Amino acid sequence: MRIAVRTTKSTTRKNPVTVLLTALVTVLGLLALAPTTAQAQAEPSRALATGLHISGGRLLEGNGNDFVMRGVNHAHTWYPTQTQSLRDVKALGANTIRVVLADGHRWTKNTADDVAAVVAQCKANRLICVLEVHDTTGYGEDAAAGTLDQAADYWIGLKSVLAGQENYVIINIGNEPWGNTDPAGWTAPTIAAVQKLRTAGFQHTIMVDAPNWGQDWQGVMRANAQSVYNADTTGNLIFSIHMYSVFDTAAEITDYLNAFVTAKLPILIGEFGGPADQWGDPDEDTMMATAQQLKLGYLAWSWSGNTDPILDLSIGFDPKQLSTWGQRIFNGANGIAQTSKEATVYGGGTGTDTQAPTAPGTPAASATTATSTTLTWTAATDNVAVTGYDVVRVNGTTETAAAASTTNTVTVTGLTAATAYTFAVYARDAAGNRSPRSATVSVTTSPGGGTPGVSCSVAYRVVGEWQGGFQGDITLRNTGTAALTNWTLAFSFAGGQTISNMWGGTPTQSGADVSVVPASYTATIPAAGSVSVGFIGAKGATNAAPTSFTLNGTTCATT
Repeated sequence: MRIAVRTTKSTTRKNPVTVLLTALVTVLGLLALAPTTAQAQAEPSRALATGLHISGGRLLEGNGNDFVMRGVNHAHTWYPTQTQSLRDVKALGANTIRVVLADGHRWTKNTADDVAAVVAQCKANRLICVLEVHDTTGYGEDAAAGTLDQAADYWIGLKSVLAGQENYVIINIGNEPWGNTDPAGWTAPTIAAVQKLRTAGFQHTIMVDAPNWGQDWQGVMRANAQSVYNADTTGNLIFSIHMYSVFDTAAEITDYLNAFVTAKLPILIGEFGGPADQWGDPDEDTMMATAQQLKLGYLAWSWSGNTDPILDLSIGFDPKQLSTWGQRIFNGANGIAQTSKEATVYGGGTGTDTQAPTAPGTPAASATTATSTTLTWTAATDNVAVTGYDVVRVNGTTETAAAASTTNTVTVTGLTAATAYTFAVYARDAAGNRSPRSATVSVTTSPGGGTPGVSCSVAYRVVGEWQGGFQGDITLRNTGTAALTNWTLAFSFAGGQTISNMWGGTPTQSGADVSVVPASYTATIPAAGSVSVGFIGAKGATNAAPTSFTLNGTTCATT
Protein backbone atom coordinates (compact mmCIF):
# COMPACT_ATOMS: atom_id res chain seq x y z
CA MET A 1 0.00 0.00 0.00
CA ARG A 2 1.30 3.44 -0.88
CA ILE A 3 1.68 5.63 2.19
CA ALA A 4 0.32 9.17 2.16
CA VAL A 5 3.56 10.81 3.22
CA ARG A 6 2.58 14.20 1.78
CA THR A 7 -0.58 15.99 2.83
CA THR A 8 -1.94 19.52 2.80
CA LYS A 9 1.26 20.61 4.48
CA SER A 10 2.82 21.04 1.05
CA THR A 11 -0.13 22.47 -0.81
CA THR A 12 -1.51 25.47 1.06
CA ARG A 13 -3.44 27.67 -1.38
CA LYS A 14 -2.78 31.39 -0.98
CA ASN A 15 -5.73 33.81 -1.00
CA PRO A 16 -5.73 37.64 -1.00
CA VAL A 17 -6.03 37.85 2.80
CA THR A 18 -3.15 35.41 3.18
CA VAL A 19 -1.00 37.43 0.79
CA LEU A 20 -1.67 40.62 2.78
CA LEU A 21 -0.88 38.91 6.07
CA THR A 22 2.24 37.36 4.60
CA ALA A 23 3.46 40.76 3.42
CA LEU A 24 2.94 42.19 6.91
CA VAL A 25 4.69 39.26 8.55
CA THR A 26 7.54 39.60 6.07
CA VAL A 27 8.18 43.16 7.23
CA LEU A 28 7.89 42.18 10.89
CA GLY A 29 10.05 39.13 10.28
CA LEU A 30 12.83 41.20 8.80
CA LEU A 31 12.79 43.38 11.89
CA ALA A 32 12.69 40.36 14.17
CA LEU A 33 15.61 38.74 12.40
CA ALA A 34 17.81 41.82 12.35
CA PRO A 35 20.47 41.12 15.00
CA THR A 36 20.88 43.94 17.49
CA THR A 37 23.53 44.72 20.06
CA ALA A 38 21.08 43.95 22.84
CA GLN A 39 20.36 40.54 21.36
CA ALA A 40 24.04 39.79 20.98
CA GLN A 41 24.67 40.71 24.60
CA ALA A 42 21.70 38.63 25.76
CA GLU A 43 22.88 35.42 24.10
CA PRO A 44 23.99 32.81 26.62
CA SER A 45 27.48 31.39 26.66
CA ARG A 46 27.75 28.37 24.40
CA ALA A 47 29.11 24.95 25.26
CA LEU A 48 32.10 23.66 23.29
CA ALA A 49 30.86 21.51 20.40
CA THR A 50 32.17 17.97 19.97
CA GLY A 51 30.77 17.19 16.50
CA LEU A 52 28.53 18.83 13.94
CA HIS A 53 27.79 22.27 15.37
CA ILE A 54 26.76 25.84 14.59
CA SER A 55 29.11 28.80 14.53
CA GLY A 56 28.47 32.22 13.00
CA GLY A 57 25.21 31.01 11.50
CA ARG A 58 26.93 28.14 9.67
CA LEU A 59 26.81 24.37 10.11
CA LEU A 60 30.34 23.14 10.77
CA GLU A 61 31.92 19.78 11.38
CA GLY A 62 33.84 19.05 14.56
CA ASN A 63 37.10 20.10 12.86
CA GLY A 64 35.61 23.49 11.88
CA ASN A 65 35.06 22.60 8.23
CA ASP A 66 31.94 24.15 6.68
CA PHE A 67 29.39 21.43 5.82
CA VAL A 68 26.62 22.00 3.26
CA MET A 69 23.98 19.29 3.17
CA ARG A 70 23.10 17.92 -0.24
CA GLY A 71 20.73 14.98 -0.11
CA VAL A 72 17.24 13.54 -0.04
CA ASN A 73 14.51 12.34 2.31
CA HIS A 74 13.86 8.62 2.72
CA ALA A 75 10.63 7.14 4.14
CA HIS A 76 12.31 4.47 6.26
CA THR A 77 9.54 4.00 8.80
CA TRP A 78 7.05 2.91 6.10
CA TYR A 79 9.59 0.98 4.02
CA PRO A 80 11.96 -0.54 6.62
CA THR A 81 13.25 -3.21 4.21
CA GLN A 82 14.51 -0.66 1.67
CA THR A 83 17.83 -0.28 3.45
CA GLN A 84 19.76 -0.31 0.16
CA SER A 85 18.36 3.17 -0.49
CA LEU A 86 21.16 4.72 1.59
CA ARG A 87 23.76 3.07 -0.61
CA ASP A 88 21.89 4.14 -3.76
CA VAL A 89 21.59 7.83 -2.89
CA LYS A 90 25.26 7.89 -1.89
CA ALA A 91 26.23 6.41 -5.24
CA LEU A 92 24.36 9.25 -6.93
CA GLY A 93 26.41 11.81 -5.00
CA ALA A 94 24.41 12.67 -1.86
CA ASN A 95 26.31 13.56 1.32
CA THR A 96 23.25 13.56 3.62
CA ILE A 97 20.03 11.61 4.04
CA ARG A 98 17.02 12.63 6.13
CA VAL A 99 15.43 9.48 7.55
CA VAL A 100 11.74 9.29 8.47
CA LEU A 101 11.15 7.64 11.86
CA ALA A 102 8.05 7.17 14.04
CA ASP A 103 7.75 7.51 17.82
CA GLY A 104 4.70 5.22 18.07
CA HIS A 105 2.04 7.91 18.48
CA ARG A 106 0.73 7.57 14.94
CA TRP A 107 2.88 4.99 13.18
CA THR A 108 4.73 1.90 14.38
CA LYS A 109 7.57 2.95 16.65
CA ASN A 110 11.12 2.53 15.33
CA THR A 111 13.06 0.69 18.01
CA ALA A 112 16.44 1.63 19.40
CA ASP A 113 17.99 -1.33 17.57
CA ASP A 114 16.47 -0.18 14.29
CA VAL A 115 17.69 3.40 14.76
CA ALA A 116 21.16 2.16 15.69
CA ALA A 117 21.19 0.10 12.46
CA VAL A 118 20.15 3.15 10.42
CA VAL A 119 22.97 5.22 11.92
CA ALA A 120 25.43 2.40 11.21
CA GLN A 121 24.23 2.26 7.59
CA CYS A 122 24.63 6.02 7.25
CA LYS A 123 28.19 5.77 8.48
CA ALA A 124 28.96 2.74 6.30
CA ASN A 125 27.76 4.72 3.29
CA ARG A 126 29.62 7.89 4.36
CA LEU A 127 26.42 9.91 4.79
CA ILE A 128 25.45 12.46 7.43
CA CYS A 129 22.24 11.19 9.02
CA VAL A 130 19.34 13.56 9.80
CA LEU A 131 16.81 11.62 11.91
CA GLU A 132 13.25 12.96 12.21
CA VAL A 133 10.02 11.94 13.97
CA HIS A 134 7.13 12.13 11.50
CA ASP A 135 4.25 11.65 13.98
CA THR A 136 4.15 15.38 14.77
CA THR A 137 3.14 16.36 11.21
CA GLY A 138 0.41 18.99 11.19
CA TYR A 139 -0.27 19.14 14.93
CA GLY A 140 -3.24 21.35 15.80
CA GLU A 141 -4.86 20.79 12.43
CA ASP A 142 -4.39 17.04 12.01
CA ALA A 143 -6.04 15.31 14.96
CA ALA A 144 -3.80 12.24 14.55
CA ALA A 145 -0.57 14.20 15.06
CA GLY A 146 1.57 13.90 18.18
CA THR A 147 3.30 16.66 20.13
CA LEU A 148 6.88 17.87 20.15
CA ASP A 149 7.06 16.95 23.83
CA GLN A 150 6.21 13.33 22.96
CA ALA A 151 8.85 13.41 20.22
CA ALA A 152 11.42 14.74 22.70
CA ASP A 153 10.64 11.84 25.03
CA TYR A 154 11.23 9.44 22.14
CA TRP A 155 14.67 10.94 21.47
CA ILE A 156 15.53 10.71 25.16
CA GLY A 157 14.64 7.02 25.00
CA LEU A 158 17.18 6.67 22.17
CA LYS A 159 20.00 8.46 23.97
CA SER A 160 22.00 5.27 24.47
CA VAL A 161 22.28 4.72 20.70
CA LEU A 162 22.72 8.39 19.76
CA ALA A 163 25.29 9.49 22.35
CA GLY A 164 28.72 9.66 20.76
CA GLN A 165 27.30 10.06 17.25
CA GLU A 166 27.44 13.86 17.21
CA ASN A 167 29.84 13.83 14.24
CA TYR A 168 27.36 11.89 12.12
CA VAL A 169 23.80 12.54 13.36
CA ILE A 170 21.53 15.59 13.46
CA ILE A 171 18.28 15.28 15.45
CA ASN A 172 15.25 16.80 13.70
CA ILE A 173 12.87 16.85 16.68
CA GLY A 174 9.59 16.59 14.77
CA ASN A 175 8.47 16.86 11.17
CA GLU A 176 6.30 19.90 10.33
CA PRO A 177 5.11 20.04 13.94
CA TRP A 178 2.26 22.49 13.47
CA GLY A 179 -0.48 22.89 10.88
CA ASN A 180 -2.27 26.06 9.78
CA THR A 181 -4.44 26.34 12.91
CA ASP A 182 -3.01 28.95 15.31
CA PRO A 183 0.61 28.54 14.11
CA ALA A 184 1.72 31.09 16.70
CA GLY A 185 1.43 28.22 19.17
CA TRP A 186 4.53 26.66 17.60
CA THR A 187 7.10 28.79 19.41
CA ALA A 188 6.76 27.77 23.07
CA PRO A 189 6.58 23.98 22.49
CA THR A 190 9.58 24.22 20.17
CA ILE A 191 11.66 25.99 22.81
CA ALA A 192 10.49 23.53 25.46
CA ALA A 193 11.40 20.49 23.35
CA VAL A 194 14.87 21.87 22.58
CA GLN A 195 15.51 22.62 26.24
CA LYS A 196 14.21 19.20 27.28
CA LEU A 197 16.78 17.51 25.04
CA ARG A 198 19.58 19.75 26.31
CA THR A 199 18.61 19.06 29.91
CA ALA A 200 18.79 15.35 29.08
CA GLY A 201 22.39 15.88 27.95
CA PHE A 202 22.12 15.84 24.16
CA GLN A 203 24.99 17.70 22.48
CA HIS A 204 23.91 16.99 18.89
CA THR A 205 22.95 19.72 16.46
CA ILE A 206 19.16 19.95 16.70
CA MET A 207 16.97 20.78 13.71
CA VAL A 208 13.54 22.40 14.09
CA ASP A 209 10.86 22.50 11.39
CA ALA A 210 8.55 25.44 10.74
CA PRO A 211 4.78 25.58 11.35
CA ASN A 212 2.19 25.88 8.53
CA TRP A 213 3.03 22.29 7.54
CA GLY A 214 6.68 23.30 7.40
CA GLN A 215 6.23 26.22 4.97
CA ASP A 216 5.91 29.09 7.47
CA TRP A 217 3.72 31.10 5.12
CA GLN A 218 2.51 33.18 8.08
CA GLY A 219 6.08 33.95 9.16
CA VAL A 220 5.92 32.57 12.71
CA MET A 221 9.28 30.81 12.62
CA ARG A 222 10.84 33.73 10.81
CA ALA A 223 9.61 36.22 13.42
CA ASN A 224 10.58 34.06 16.42
CA ALA A 225 13.76 32.41 15.16
CA GLN A 226 16.11 34.54 17.24
CA SER A 227 14.31 33.82 20.51
CA VAL A 228 14.16 30.09 19.73
CA TYR A 229 17.86 30.06 18.88
CA ASN A 230 18.78 31.97 22.04
CA ALA A 231 16.89 29.42 24.14
CA ASP A 232 19.35 26.68 23.15
CA THR A 233 22.17 26.70 25.71
CA THR A 234 24.61 25.18 23.20
CA GLY A 235 23.73 27.32 20.18
CA ASN A 236 23.74 24.17 18.05
CA LEU A 237 20.34 24.70 16.50
CA ILE A 238 19.43 24.88 12.80
CA PHE A 239 16.09 25.92 11.30
CA SER A 240 14.42 23.92 8.53
CA ILE A 241 12.02 25.47 6.02
CA HIS A 242 10.00 23.18 3.72
CA MET A 243 9.38 24.66 0.30
CA TYR A 244 6.49 23.48 -1.84
CA SER A 245 3.79 25.37 -3.74
CA VAL A 246 3.72 28.27 -1.26
CA PHE A 247 7.20 29.11 -2.61
CA ASP A 248 6.29 29.56 -6.25
CA THR A 249 8.16 32.80 -6.99
CA ALA A 250 11.85 33.63 -6.88
CA ALA A 251 11.22 36.66 -4.65
CA GLU A 252 9.53 34.58 -1.92
CA ILE A 253 12.41 32.10 -1.86
CA THR A 254 15.32 34.54 -1.90
CA ASP A 255 13.66 36.88 0.59
CA TYR A 256 13.04 34.11 3.12
CA LEU A 257 16.48 32.51 2.95
CA ASN A 258 18.39 35.79 2.85
CA ALA A 259 16.57 37.03 5.98
CA PHE A 260 18.05 34.16 8.01
CA VAL A 261 21.51 34.47 6.46
CA THR A 262 21.59 38.22 7.13
CA ALA A 263 20.68 37.58 10.77
CA LYS A 264 23.36 34.84 11.00
CA LEU A 265 20.73 32.28 11.91
CA PRO A 266 21.42 28.82 10.44
CA ILE A 267 18.85 27.47 8.00
CA LEU A 268 18.43 24.81 5.31
CA ILE A 269 15.69 23.66 2.95
CA GLY A 270 14.80 20.47 4.80
CA GLU A 271 12.20 19.38 2.24
CA PHE A 272 11.19 20.71 -1.15
CA GLY A 273 9.35 19.64 -4.27
CA GLY A 274 9.45 20.70 -7.89
CA PRO A 275 6.54 19.15 -9.78
CA ALA A 276 3.50 21.38 -10.02
CA ASP A 277 0.20 20.49 -8.42
CA GLN A 278 -3.30 21.98 -8.34
CA TRP A 279 -2.16 24.62 -5.83
CA GLY A 280 0.83 25.93 -7.73
CA ASP A 281 4.24 25.26 -9.24
CA PRO A 282 7.18 25.40 -6.79
CA ASP A 283 10.21 27.25 -8.16
CA GLU A 284 12.78 24.54 -7.51
CA ASP A 285 15.33 26.14 -9.83
CA THR A 286 15.51 29.24 -7.62
CA MET A 287 15.53 27.10 -4.46
CA MET A 288 18.55 25.14 -5.64
CA ALA A 289 20.37 28.11 -7.15
CA THR A 290 19.88 30.23 -4.04
CA ALA A 291 20.94 27.40 -1.74
CA GLN A 292 24.11 27.05 -3.78
CA GLN A 293 24.75 30.80 -3.83
CA LEU A 294 24.26 31.13 -0.06
CA LYS A 295 25.94 27.79 0.71
CA LEU A 296 22.84 26.42 2.41
CA GLY A 297 21.82 22.79 2.61
CA TYR A 298 18.90 21.22 0.77
CA LEU A 299 17.19 17.82 1.10
CA ALA A 300 14.74 16.91 -1.67
CA TRP A 301 11.47 15.08 -1.01
CA SER A 302 11.70 12.14 -1.49
CA TRP A 303 13.57 9.05 -2.65
CA SER A 304 10.58 6.78 -3.40
CA GLY A 305 7.28 5.41 -2.08
CA ASN A 306 4.99 8.46 -2.20
CA THR A 307 1.27 8.01 -2.59
CA ASP A 308 1.57 10.81 -5.13
CA PRO A 309 4.41 9.44 -7.27
CA ILE A 310 5.22 12.75 -8.96
CA LEU A 311 7.40 13.39 -5.90
CA ASP A 312 9.32 10.10 -6.24
CA LEU A 313 12.94 10.77 -7.19
CA SER A 314 13.37 7.11 -8.16
CA ILE A 315 10.71 4.80 -9.54
CA GLY A 316 10.14 1.80 -7.30
CA PHE A 317 13.31 2.49 -5.25
CA ASP A 318 15.37 1.75 -8.38
CA PRO A 319 18.36 4.09 -8.75
CA LYS A 320 18.56 3.18 -12.44
CA GLN A 321 15.05 4.55 -12.99
CA LEU A 322 15.22 8.15 -11.88
CA SER A 323 12.07 10.15 -12.55
CA THR A 324 12.24 13.51 -14.28
CA TRP A 325 12.18 15.00 -10.78
CA GLY A 326 15.04 12.71 -9.75
CA GLN A 327 17.12 13.64 -12.79
CA ARG A 328 16.61 17.30 -11.93
CA ILE A 329 17.77 16.85 -8.35
CA PHE A 330 20.76 14.62 -8.95
CA ASN A 331 22.02 15.65 -12.38
CA GLY A 332 20.54 19.09 -13.09
CA ALA A 333 22.00 22.55 -12.60
CA ASN A 334 23.00 23.13 -8.96
CA GLY A 335 22.06 19.49 -8.35
CA ILE A 336 23.58 16.96 -6.01
CA ALA A 337 26.11 15.48 -8.43
CA GLN A 338 27.40 18.95 -9.24
CA THR A 339 27.52 20.51 -5.77
CA SER A 340 27.76 17.82 -3.07
CA LYS A 341 30.92 17.40 -1.00
CA GLU A 342 31.41 14.48 1.34
CA ALA A 343 31.81 15.26 5.05
CA THR A 344 35.42 15.49 6.12
CA VAL A 345 34.74 13.07 8.98
CA TYR A 346 34.76 10.44 6.22
CA GLY A 347 37.89 11.84 4.60
CA GLY A 348 36.13 14.28 2.27
CA GLY A 349 36.35 18.07 1.87
CA THR A 350 39.52 19.61 3.21
CA GLY A 351 40.44 16.56 5.24
CA THR A 352 43.07 13.96 4.46
CA ASP A 353 42.56 13.91 0.66
CA THR A 354 43.86 17.15 -0.83
CA GLN A 355 45.02 15.82 -4.21
CA ALA A 356 42.86 16.81 -7.18
CA PRO A 357 42.13 14.43 -10.07
CA THR A 358 43.95 14.79 -13.36
CA ALA A 359 42.27 16.73 -16.16
CA PRO A 360 39.79 14.69 -18.23
CA GLY A 361 40.57 14.09 -21.89
CA THR A 362 39.30 16.45 -24.58
CA PRO A 363 35.56 15.80 -25.00
CA ALA A 364 34.27 14.55 -28.33
CA ALA A 365 30.76 15.39 -29.54
CA SER A 366 28.36 12.95 -31.20
CA ALA A 367 24.64 12.55 -31.92
CA THR A 368 24.24 16.32 -32.08
CA THR A 369 20.68 17.47 -32.78
CA ALA A 370 18.86 20.78 -32.73
CA THR A 371 18.52 20.66 -28.93
CA SER A 372 21.20 18.30 -27.58
CA THR A 373 24.63 16.78 -28.01
CA THR A 374 26.39 13.82 -26.44
CA LEU A 375 29.90 14.42 -25.07
CA THR A 376 32.43 11.67 -24.31
CA TRP A 377 35.93 12.03 -22.88
CA THR A 378 38.83 10.00 -21.55
CA ALA A 379 38.34 9.44 -17.83
CA ALA A 380 40.44 11.33 -15.31
CA THR A 381 42.48 9.57 -12.64
CA ASP A 382 42.78 10.27 -8.91
CA ASN A 383 44.80 9.02 -5.94
CA VAL A 384 41.56 7.84 -4.29
CA ALA A 385 38.73 7.84 -6.82
CA VAL A 386 36.99 10.11 -9.31
CA THR A 387 33.35 10.43 -8.26
CA GLY A 388 31.92 12.69 -10.96
CA TYR A 389 32.35 15.16 -13.78
CA ASP A 390 31.08 18.71 -14.28
CA VAL A 391 30.46 19.82 -17.87
CA VAL A 392 30.59 23.57 -18.45
CA ARG A 393 29.74 25.81 -21.36
CA VAL A 394 32.63 28.18 -22.13
CA ASN A 395 32.03 31.65 -23.51
CA GLY A 396 35.25 33.64 -23.47
CA THR A 397 36.34 33.82 -19.84
CA THR A 398 32.86 32.87 -18.55
CA GLU A 399 31.78 29.36 -17.59
CA THR A 400 28.19 28.17 -17.12
CA ALA A 401 27.20 24.78 -15.69
CA ALA A 402 25.76 22.62 -18.47
CA ALA A 403 25.52 19.06 -17.10
CA ALA A 404 26.92 16.64 -14.53
CA SER A 405 27.70 12.94 -14.78
CA THR A 406 29.17 10.11 -12.74
CA THR A 407 30.61 8.51 -15.92
CA ASN A 408 32.77 9.82 -18.77
CA THR A 409 29.81 10.58 -21.03
CA VAL A 410 26.75 12.82 -20.82
CA THR A 411 24.03 14.20 -23.06
CA VAL A 412 23.68 17.96 -22.79
CA THR A 413 20.09 19.00 -23.45
CA GLY A 414 18.13 22.23 -23.71
CA LEU A 415 20.27 23.68 -26.51
CA THR A 416 19.08 26.08 -29.21
CA ALA A 417 18.93 25.03 -32.87
CA ALA A 418 21.61 26.27 -35.27
CA THR A 419 23.76 27.64 -32.45
CA ALA A 420 27.50 27.26 -31.76
CA TYR A 421 28.56 26.06 -28.28
CA THR A 422 31.91 25.38 -26.61
CA PHE A 423 32.14 22.80 -23.82
CA ALA A 424 34.78 21.58 -21.37
CA VAL A 425 34.88 19.11 -18.47
CA TYR A 426 36.14 19.06 -14.87
CA ALA A 427 36.62 15.90 -12.75
CA ARG A 428 36.07 15.81 -8.99
CA ASP A 429 36.64 13.35 -6.18
CA ALA A 430 34.71 12.52 -3.00
CA ALA A 431 36.70 15.12 -1.05
CA GLY A 432 35.47 17.86 -3.35
CA ASN A 433 38.83 18.36 -5.04
CA ARG A 434 38.36 19.58 -8.62
CA SER A 435 40.69 18.84 -11.52
CA PRO A 436 42.13 21.28 -14.03
CA ARG A 437 39.76 21.93 -16.91
CA SER A 438 39.91 19.75 -19.99
CA ALA A 439 40.54 21.11 -23.43
CA THR A 440 37.41 22.44 -25.14
CA VAL A 441 35.25 21.12 -27.95
CA SER A 442 33.06 23.26 -30.22
CA VAL A 443 29.64 22.05 -31.33
CA THR A 444 27.01 23.57 -33.63
CA THR A 445 23.49 22.28 -33.23
CA SER A 446 21.48 21.30 -36.29
CA PRO A 447 18.82 23.62 -37.77
CA GLY A 448 15.90 21.66 -36.37
CA GLY A 449 13.61 18.70 -36.91
CA GLY A 450 13.31 15.70 -34.66
CA THR A 451 14.55 12.15 -34.93
CA PRO A 452 12.98 10.75 -38.13
CA GLY A 453 12.50 7.15 -37.05
CA VAL A 454 10.39 6.44 -33.96
CA SER A 455 9.62 3.30 -31.99
CA CYS A 456 7.72 4.02 -28.81
CA SER A 457 5.23 3.09 -26.13
CA VAL A 458 3.10 5.33 -23.93
CA ALA A 459 1.67 4.69 -20.46
CA TYR A 460 -1.14 7.04 -19.38
CA ARG A 461 -2.59 7.02 -15.90
CA VAL A 462 -4.70 9.13 -13.61
CA VAL A 463 -2.77 9.79 -10.39
CA GLY A 464 -5.67 11.33 -8.48
CA GLU A 465 -9.13 12.81 -8.99
CA TRP A 466 -11.30 15.35 -7.21
CA GLN A 467 -14.55 17.10 -8.07
CA GLY A 468 -14.05 18.79 -11.42
CA GLY A 469 -10.34 18.01 -11.68
CA PHE A 470 -7.65 15.39 -11.84
CA GLN A 471 -3.89 14.81 -12.08
CA GLY A 472 -2.47 12.77 -14.93
CA ASP A 473 0.90 11.24 -15.75
CA ILE A 474 2.23 10.19 -19.16
CA THR A 475 5.37 8.06 -19.50
CA LEU A 476 6.95 8.02 -22.96
CA ARG A 477 9.28 5.09 -23.58
CA ASN A 478 11.72 4.88 -26.47
CA THR A 479 11.67 1.22 -27.56
CA GLY A 480 14.09 1.82 -30.42
CA THR A 481 17.88 1.66 -30.62
CA ALA A 482 18.60 5.38 -31.14
CA ALA A 483 17.84 8.35 -28.94
CA LEU A 484 14.68 10.34 -29.72
CA THR A 485 15.03 14.12 -29.69
CA ASN A 486 12.90 17.17 -30.31
CA TRP A 487 9.77 15.02 -30.04
CA THR A 488 6.10 15.93 -30.28
CA LEU A 489 3.44 13.82 -28.54
CA ALA A 490 -0.15 13.97 -29.79
CA PHE A 491 -3.38 12.50 -28.42
CA SER A 492 -7.07 13.28 -28.01
CA PHE A 493 -9.24 13.35 -24.90
CA ALA A 494 -12.54 11.50 -25.10
CA GLY A 495 -14.40 13.16 -22.20
CA GLY A 496 -13.92 16.88 -22.72
CA GLN A 497 -10.90 17.10 -20.41
CA THR A 498 -8.65 20.17 -20.58
CA ILE A 499 -5.09 20.64 -19.35
CA SER A 500 -4.49 23.64 -17.09
CA ASN A 501 -0.90 23.05 -15.98
CA MET A 502 1.89 20.72 -17.13
CA TRP A 503 5.45 19.87 -16.07
CA GLY A 504 7.97 18.03 -18.23
CA GLY A 505 6.43 19.49 -21.40
CA THR A 506 4.42 22.32 -22.91
CA PRO A 507 0.89 21.53 -24.12
CA THR A 508 -1.17 23.04 -26.91
CA GLN A 509 -4.85 22.08 -26.91
CA SER A 510 -7.51 22.64 -29.54
CA GLY A 511 -10.80 21.08 -28.51
CA ALA A 512 -10.09 17.46 -27.66
CA ASP A 513 -6.75 17.39 -29.49
CA VAL A 514 -3.56 17.87 -27.46
CA SER A 515 0.00 18.35 -28.70
CA VAL A 516 2.95 18.30 -26.28
CA VAL A 517 6.55 19.39 -26.90
CA PRO A 518 9.26 18.64 -24.31
CA ALA A 519 10.84 20.77 -21.62
CA SER A 520 14.61 21.14 -21.85
CA TYR A 521 15.17 18.31 -19.36
CA THR A 522 12.87 15.85 -21.20
CA ALA A 523 13.97 16.77 -24.74
CA THR A 524 15.97 13.58 -25.25
CA ILE A 525 14.60 10.08 -24.69
CA PRO A 526 17.58 7.67 -24.67
CA ALA A 527 17.35 4.34 -26.43
CA ALA A 528 15.41 1.96 -24.12
CA GLY A 529 14.84 4.95 -21.81
CA SER A 530 11.82 6.99 -20.84
CA VAL A 531 10.66 10.43 -19.71
CA SER A 532 7.55 11.47 -17.80
CA VAL A 533 5.15 14.34 -18.31
CA GLY A 534 2.65 15.25 -15.60
CA PHE A 535 -0.30 17.59 -15.65
CA ILE A 536 -3.31 19.00 -13.83
CA GLY A 537 -6.58 18.98 -15.76
CA ALA A 538 -10.27 19.74 -15.57
CA LYS A 539 -12.89 17.04 -16.19
CA GLY A 540 -16.60 16.53 -16.36
CA ALA A 541 -18.64 13.59 -15.12
CA THR A 542 -16.32 11.09 -16.85
CA ASN A 543 -12.56 10.90 -17.20
CA ALA A 544 -11.83 8.33 -19.90
CA ALA A 545 -8.19 7.87 -20.88
CA PRO A 546 -7.05 8.66 -24.43
CA THR A 547 -6.91 5.53 -26.56
CA SER A 548 -4.18 6.45 -29.04
CA PHE A 549 -0.90 8.37 -28.93
CA THR A 550 1.56 9.40 -31.64
CA LEU A 551 5.17 10.49 -31.23
CA ASN A 552 6.55 12.52 -34.15
CA GLY A 553 3.62 11.22 -36.18
CA THR A 554 4.23 7.53 -35.40
CA THR A 555 1.59 5.61 -33.45
CA CYS A 556 2.95 4.28 -30.16
CA ALA A 557 1.99 1.12 -28.33
CA THR A 558 -0.04 1.75 -25.17
CA THR A 559 0.83 0.03 -21.90
